[in-house]
Amino acid sequence: MALLLGIFMITSTIQSQDYKAIQEAFSDSYAQEYTGEYTKAIESMKKVYSEDSYEINLRLGWLNYMGGYFTESIAYYQRCIDLKPLSLEAKFGYVYPASAMGNWEQVKKQYNDILKIDPQNTKANYRLGSIFYGNEDYTSALKYFEKVVNLYPFDYDGLIMYAWTNLKLGKLREAEVLFNKVLMYKPNDSSAMEGLNSID
Repeated sequence: MALLLGIFMITSTIQSQDYKAIQEAFSDSYAQEYTGEYTKAIESMKKVYSEDSYEINLRLGWLNYMGGYFTESIAYYQRCIDLKPLSLEAKFGYVYPASAMGNWEQVKKQYNDILKIDPQNTKANYRLGSIFYGNEDYTSALKYFEKVVNLYPFDYDGLIMYAWTNLKLGKLREAEVLFNKVLMYKPNDSSAMEGLNSID
């Protein structure tokens, strides 16, 4: 019994020391990030790196992204996803370096994976809609913006994109109604006025 108690106390002390070192590394990295010293912040986190730590990998994913090390950032975010497959924050994090590298297929994959877990996620729906809109795939964009507007019927970003998508698809009546709703939210909005003027 005494032996077991001794082992437990030693283990607890080691864990306590580990937590203290990790917390100090996080604290140092925040201070270094604040002053734009991303390489130093990365080094601080690497001193306590554990492959199985979701939190450390997530932090390193962000710091590498901010430092412009996009390939490394993706690797850390992917490790987070492997560790916690249901994590939305890791998938959203992955999108930052993937977007910076112009890897739009990977960006779309992450958003689709998010929507498999959380079909009503407005951020993922809106961003996927925006990608399809930018690619002039208005039919695909429409379903994502429609979901956003169904969830947030009086949200500017959703309404204006849903209005423009309807306009691009030749759904003039729907577009007119939506542009006018935008003007309730934001009177004299230039984008909504431009849309309405193109219908008249």
